[in-house]
Amino acid sequence: MVSVTRQMLEAYPKSINLDRAKLAAVIDTIDSCAQACTACADACLSEEAVAELAKCARTDLDCADVCTTTARVLSRHTGYDANLTRSILEACVTACRACGDECARHAAMHEHCRICAEVCRECEQVCRDLLATIS
Repeated sequence: MVSVTRQMLEAYPKSINLDRAKLAAVIDTIDSCAQACTACADACLSEEAVAELAKCARTDLDCADVCTTTARVLSRHTGYDANLTRSILEACVTACRACGDECARHAAMHEHCRICAEVCRECEQVCRDLLATIS
């Protein structure tokens, strides 16, 4: 099944300087990361040792916000600004790295943190890959 993201990019009437299928996959990965981070933060707040997970929850929510913003910027093409796109992708890489590192610290004890760390690592990589294609 083709994602809605890809359908919308394919329906965009003008040219896009990036491969539409690759861009759609990146946006979908970023959206998944935002969802995983939001769910992980919520799970952290439900753990017995919530005080020990405060930084993790905060990092999760920061990453979710950055990912959501990144996906939104990547979904818009009219008046495209490569400098802004690079900057937002770099911010997403930074947020995903920080969140992945923090969740990895708790992964042995909390499955939600293990899953989130994996998703953050994947998101960090796809953002790096897309950055490498932007001129």
